[in-house]
Amino acid sequence: MKLRTLNDLLVDQLKDLYSAENQLIKALPKMAKAANSEQLRQGFEQHLEQTKNHVTRLEQIFEKLDVTPKGKKCKAMEGLIEEGKEAMEMDAEPNVLDAAIIAAAQRVEHYEIASYGCARTFATLVGNDEAADLLEETLEEEKETDAKLTEVAMSHINQQAAEPAMQGEGNER
Repeated sequence: MKLRTLNDLLVDQLKDLYSAENQLIKALPKMAKAANSEQLRQGFEQHLEQTKNHVTRLEQIFEKLDVTPKGKKCKAMEGLIEEGKEAMEMDAEPNVLDAAIIAAAQRVEHYEIASYGCARTFATLVGNDEAADLLEETLEEEKETDAKLTEVAMSHINQQAAEPAMQGEGNER
């Protein structure tokens, strides 16, 4: 696809997001299953439902644009999910594993925040206020998810993961 206008770039970005969200729909149940913390597991399950709504919003935008959402693979999300998979496969203590999964999930959220922010700005600049509003709604949910992940990590997981190191354990060289 040749990008001639900002609207072309918007469509390209939306296709990338559509691919990213669909990849995430497949990955989130695995992250929930790997989580040791019930709070973290529930957070991933809730975000899965949100992510399905994100896809629906994107489909609404594509319908209004009369463009197919297919045709692009988000390589960034593919890589982020692969890193998350590596984290889930680590031989780690439960709290350390949860801390690693949260770190991987936050990388995903930060990618989505950046992507939705750019797409929303492009939609605003090309005068597509309806798309901009839908993208803004998703952007705010992504920010909320990132904040919730930070809250879960800081409330107990990171502290408990740090305890062996604070007691002098796990400092193998």
